[in-house]
Amino acid sequence: MKKLMYLCAGLCLAMSFTSCGSSEKAYRKAYEKAQAQAAQQQPTQQVQQTVTPVVTETPVVTPVQTVPATQTTVVDNRDNVQVRQERVTIVSGAGLKAYSVVVGSFSVIANAEGLQQRLKNAGYAAQIVKNEERNMYRVVASTFSDKASAVQSRDQLRSTYQDAWVLSNVQ
Repeated sequence: MKKLMYLCAGLCLAMSFTSCGSSEKAYRKAYEKAQAQAAQQQPTQQVQQTVTPVVTETPVVTPVQTVPATQTTVVDNRDNVQVRQERVTIVSGAGLKAYSVVVGSFSVIANAEGLQQRLKNAGYAAQIVKNEERNMYRVVASTFSDKASAVQSRDQLRSTYQDAWVLSNVQ
């Protein structure tokens, strides 16, 4: 009995939704009628249009003054250069001094050996050291006993190796 009651209620509901729909023709007829009325009223209405002139102000710009590059002062900031301290062991090379310039870090030794060979071909005494804590092979382009020389070498190498940095070996 309940099933029959639910079925009848569903059919009544479906019929009520489908029977109330308006046809597209009725909407189109009402739209066309509104368009015709609007067309009849438009000639009788006159719209007053006023044209206002547009005034643009030219911005005032300060003239650019060129300064020759010879007036630029360079400040030597070698004492404030950041130096990384890592415990490294030599894998390939003659030995490290107090400060070294690192130009590459690799997790695969074959990649480090490739960069070392390129540096040797360019005239550097390149070496490979390993940081056991990070499991990284560092390619050292040059090594120095003083920080100022290492920083100067790093600055020269940065034209080719932008990420070059100074390493201080922790004993």
